[in-house]
Amino acid sequence: MRKKILILIPDGVGLRNFLYSNFYELAIKEFDIILWNATSYDLTNKGYKEIKIINKKINFLTDYLKTAKINIELNLNTKKSNNYIYQKYKFPFNKKTFKAKLKSEFIFLLITIFNSNRGLKIINYLINILETNTVNFKNSLKTLKIENPEIVFCTNQRHTIAIAPILAAKKLTIPTITFIFSWDNLPKATLMLDTNYYLVWSTFMKKQLMYYYPNIESNKIKITGTPQFEKHTNNKLIIEKSTFFKKYNLDLNKQYICFSGDDVTTSPNDQLYLKDIAENVTKLNDNGYNIGIIFRKCPVDNSKRYNSIIESFKEIIIPIEPLWSSNSDKWDTIYPQKEDLNLLINIIYHTEYVINVGSSMVFDYITNNKLCFYLNYEIENKFDEKHSITKLYDFIHFKSMVENNSVIWLNNYEEIYEKLVIGFDKSKNNKILKNANDWFKIINEHPFENASQRIINVFNEIIINKEL
Repeated sequence: MRKKILILIPDGVGLRNFLYSNFYELAIKEFDIILWNATSYDLTNKGYKEIKIINKKINFLTDYLKTAKINIELNLNTKKSNNYIYQKYKFPFNKKTFKAKLKSEFIFLLITIFNSNRGLKIINYLINILETNTVNFKNSLKTLKIENPEIVFCTNQRHTIAIAPILAAKKLTIPTITFIFSWDNLPKATLMLDTNYYLVWSTFMKKQLMYYYPNIESNKIKITGTPQFEKHTNNKLIIEKSTFFKKYNLDLNKQYICFSGDDVTTSPNDQLYLKDIAENVTKLNDNGYNIGIIFRKCPVDNSKRYNSIIESFKEIIIPIEPLWSSNSDKWDTIYPQKEDLNLLINIIYHTEYVINVGSSMVFDYITNNKLCFYLNYEIENKFDEKHSITKLYDFIHFKSMVENNSVIWLNNYEEIYEKLVIGFDKSKNNKILKNANDWFKIINEHPFENASQRIINVFNEIIINKEL
């Protein structure tokens, strides 16, 4: 009889990484996979076995404690490392309404009282006590007793709605695992789950996890890589150029570059960067080039801020919407469709390089041995200390970059024209491409296309150890 794995999916990122990668197809060959679905996305009509988490409401105090926990961890990391950058990860408190102000004052009081390692332990203890008294916890216990899985695996470490199911599994001595889903998450103090095992992208990330959470034993951290890049090697997903160009009204005579949009919080002036790039592409085309821009917005950005720019440069900019669906404007209720990964793969294949503000698209493009440009200047008269683009690159996850030239830096408006030209000549960029590949190997275990199999191997290892 095949062993049963319960995969807890709290958000759309879990769908992308574990249902739409190679993982699910490989996992169902070895295990009975049940999706413990905390999203509002219906997976049964996609042919998956699922159990819906109906009442996933957390204790109202957990939300306060979570925010306090994050701020305390960032304070402790600042002191531990003597590096003020951790304070930049903090979100400002909301004081727009009387109710919001009261909440912020209460959280600030919690931070003041518990701002120590001992205090942090108390915060974690209180969260666990609160969540074991929720309906979610009681329902999770019932589900686990009925299903009796070998393992509970959570695809994301940051969601409080996953705390109760994980605590329920631990109460029943079912091994629990969580996945650190993004390359920048650990310095941000986003680890909300206390599980038996942790899956990380790389040795680099394992060292980070042990640095920030020294109570986690080394043998409980498994290096697997992330499944999100695997399908970039699948040439069967590539659409013929003429077909792809016709579908999206692209000009077969043009060379296209990709402008990959960022979220409003990271890059509030992102539309103005698109304008700067479009102006320089216009100049290049006036001088004999024939270049177009494919614009792929950030999937969780529902703003209209790009519309006027796209309209002004409609002969150059072709927007291709990400294939995500949403039930609201909240970022964590926006879900990728399976077809979006195929779309992204084809955008990468049919463009020369990508331009963005500090995103992991650098790794998507380097799987195709293509360049990434990072925008690294402030928009004139738009400087905002809280959203400084140049200071963005001081964040911890960028310290892993090889020799600081794993990308082409756009450091000011005046150099955009020349550097866009250089980007089309790969012979001038061999060193940068090599550095980007080396950076990818630091960030993500290689061969990167084997991540899913490594995760499955960890599952088998845990099951064997459990049975011994």
